[in-house]
Amino acid sequence: MSEITLGRYLFERLKQIDVTTVFGLPGDFNLRLLDEIYEVSGMRWAGNANELNAAYAADAYARIKGMSCLITTFGVGELSALNGIAGSYAEHVGVLHVVGVPSISSQAKQLLLHHTLGNGDFTVFHRMSANISETTAVISDLATATSEIDRCIRTTYIRQRPVYLGLPANLVDQMVPAKLLDTPIDLELKPNDPNAEEEVVATLLEMIKDAKNPVILADACASRHDVKAETKKLIDVTQFPSFVTPMGKGSIDEQHPRFGGVYVGTLSSPEVKEAVESADLVLSVGALLSDFNTGSFSYSYKTKNVVEFHSDHIKVRNATFPGVQMKFVLQKLLTRVGEVAKDYKPVAVPALPAPNAEVDAKTPLNQQWLWNQVGKFLQEGDIVITETGTAAFGINQTHFPNNTYGISQVLWGSIGYATGACLGAVMAAEEIDVNKRVILFTGEGSMQLTVQEISTMVKWNLKPYLFVLNNNGYTIERLIHGETAQYNDIQPWKHLDLLPAFGATDFEALRVATTGEWNKLAECSKFNKNDKIRMIEIMLPTMDAPESLVKQAKLTAAANAKSA
Repeated sequence: MSEITLGRYLFERLKQIDVTTVFGLPGDFNLRLLDEIYEVSGMRWAGNANELNAAYAADAYARIKGMSCLITTFGVGELSALNGIAGSYAEHVGVLHVVGVPSISSQAKQLLLHHTLGNGDFTVFHRMSANISETTAVISDLATATSEIDRCIRTTYIRQRPVYLGLPANLVDQMVPAKLLDTPIDLELKPNDPNAEEEVVATLLEMIKDAKNPVILADACASRHDVKAETKKLIDVTQFPSFVTPMGKGSIDEQHPRFGGVYVGTLSSPEVKEAVESADLVLSVGALLSDFNTGSFSYSYKTKNVVEFHSDHIKVRNATFPGVQMKFVLQKLLTRVGEVAKDYKPVAVPALPAPNAEVDAKTPLNQQWLWNQVGKFLQEGDIVITETGTAAFGINQTHFPNNTYGISQVLWGSIGYATGACLGAVMAAEEIDVNKRVILFTGEGSMQLTVQEISTMVKWNLKPYLFVLNNNGYTIERLIHGETAQYNDIQPWKHLDLLPAFGATDFEALRVATTGEWNKLAECSKFNKNDKIRMIEIMLPTMDAPESLVKQAKLTAAANAKSA
């Protein structure tokens, strides 16, 4: 095979970096491209219910496997996906968005094609995507097509941000040399400037040497930019107390003896708040300082000795070192930090919250009890997805087993994200380990936005746990504003009928409403084996919410009123 089509070249490149599931929908400008997926052994086309769901699925797949690919068609398809792409941009997730666009000749003639605005402008949708993409390319020359594809893949992977790639319908069948595949895409980071890197490391070593009460705080980009291993080793070597943010949950092992809890500013437990804010040195790895991630910007460090490690810069106190990447800084720091931290006298980390007290088995479920109890159900290696709302806040009080991966769209916060994301997560998990469990917690209101993707899960015989929190509407919105407003109500669904409605034949559909029913289910060995798709409806009081969400809602409502 001396030559292959350009379309096949794209999918061969994706397979080389272990992106083997492609998300999206067919449309006439990408149909010929989709044919090429089936020419590459081991690749599969997910075939989503709509483009928005596909973008959510691609986002979660990328969080687990490092990168993903989404394919849509020109105009109507690509625009439907953009809310999901914007979320991936905000939260540092590498999604390659491939768009099948009209042929080069059609564009040149400015033909009045369907899926256009009718004004001959074929670049308008590309320009829209450019604002939420790390880079973009629309292939126009076969001579540079393969190098442009390679550049887009590298940028998506390295920068962990979406990239837009337009492929004209007439170029997909054009032939390119197959030998180009013999040279792998370079996915290595470029080294830091050695002088700048040494200055940062030397400064850090001095700060660590002088610190009496340091802490490590792991945030979202510790996971996104692949420094979880370095962060864990830093904790092991220094023995500094270590904490996570809501977006960083799962970025360090919560069973580690030096793990102290989740820090959310004023929304933290008093013990965690005191431990972090009284530190004389804060090593913040991969920070994304959004309002819901910081308790409405309520971080209150007592010290100015704060070091922020980022993928493309380091901030030490008020000095910023642009272009100095945290991965190399952490690796170099680890070769020398043991010596300067040897005199550190470890202080006790905050104790974990006490387990739930024994209650009568007929006690109705409530959020506070539920989230404390969820940790007993979780297993090492689980992937846990929580929807914007009560679940995203409640999961912060759940103690994870080691090697548990948390997915929660805290910054972008698009309602409905989690159900679409569950599909991508379970497809990625299946590729890694067929026994890896994927567990979704979503509100019944949120699920109504993206419920169609459960059909795709059924189609592929996937086996997630779908926990639906039924609290009679949009509780997070009620807490912020409009407790009894009609716009926070939703039409009740028969949730236990959904799986058979989507064609499932081997499934389990259950409802739990009491503590006894939850414990009986969570302790059942058959239930804990992920051998079928499961829908579990959890009945909860309408205005019941995790304590941290109640506090956050008050802060958000006050901020909204102040800015009005």
